[in-house]
Amino acid sequence: MTIPKTMKAAILVEQRQPLVVAEIELPQQLDVGQVLVKVHYTGICGSQLGEIDGAKGPDRFLPHLLGHEASGTVMAVGPGVKHVKPDDVVVLHWRKGLGIEATPPTYQWQGRDVNAGWVTTFNEYAIVSENRCTPIPSDSDLQVAALFGCAVTTGFGVVENNAKLKIGESIVVFGAGGIGLNMVQAAVLVSAYPIIAVDIHKNRLQLAAEMGATHLIDSSYEDPKSKIAEIMGNAGLDVFIDNTGQPSIIEIGYQLTKPQGRVVLVGVPRKGKDISIYSLPLHFGKVLIGSHGGDCYPHLDIPRYHNLFRLDRIKLKELITNTFNLGEINKAIKKIRNGEVKGRCLISFK
Repeated sequence: MTIPKTMKAAILVEQRQPLVVAEIELPQQLDVGQVLVKVHYTGICGSQLGEIDGAKGPDRFLPHLLGHEASGTVMAVGPGVKHVKPDDVVVLHWRKGLGIEATPPTYQWQGRDVNAGWVTTFNEYAIVSENRCTPIPSDSDLQVAALFGCAVTTGFGVVENNAKLKIGESIVVFGAGGIGLNMVQAAVLVSAYPIIAVDIHKNRLQLAAEMGATHLIDSSYEDPKSKIAEIMGNAGLDVFIDNTGQPSIIEIGYQLTKPQGRVVLVGVPRKGKDISIYSLPLHFGKVLIGSHGGDCYPHLDIPRYHNLFRLDRIKLKELITNTFNLGEINKAIKKIRNGEVKGRCLISFK
């Protein structure tokens, strides 16, 4: 098929500034391993907020496109692509799946190059690497499908692969956003207890309770350290998952976990913000690890989790609490930041 000449996209032009929504030009030929996808819905993840804020320092790729979880339909494939074909409904994800890791595309805007990685989703169309898209059944719910790109696979993967949570173990999920809510669901599936959700927003804690959290802590006015200790008594905590990237929160988790407890870091501290811990317990069984997207394998895990949704074993429609169009993306980001969005926020291209 003919590749569209232009599309609307949200561009990160300058850090700590609103995204620029504009018409940009697409490359007119697909390279080896590239796939052209019509994007239907994309989620907004905390990772994009970190990119906008410059959490990892100066961005040498500006201007560039953003987004890493979406649902879409394959329109065309480049040479060498064999795991997806035109008309396939796919999940777009940032973790590597099957197929070729292609050269990232370069778009054009007002005579300037606009960079993109192996996948971007804040755009009407996406030229992505084959290994960043996984096919799903054609009758899949396209809104829910977007969540499998990150929110579901990261949330479930952290619990399953990083924390290795066992039946009856205790867990704290600190930060009950879109990913944290799926961690709560995953903890329910393995019959963990207690499942303690912590957040500064009451609406997110209410949703965490609907997802199965057994205890809620509003850290906007409650001291989370003393409340967790009160809930656990002398037992000590098995697993503490931090979604905030705040060094003080990470240190609390390290202090509250058992000698053989696990602390999993999902949120990324800002550059220059270091944690301070007494490292001796690490020599005797305590675990402090960072997670890379739950260390999931999209081609294996997306079908598993998608099947759970189809069997009504997990709640995903309920996680989608806000939907905006692309022109409203800065409004959506503002609402995520101030806590008005209690679940996952989607941008619709339908």
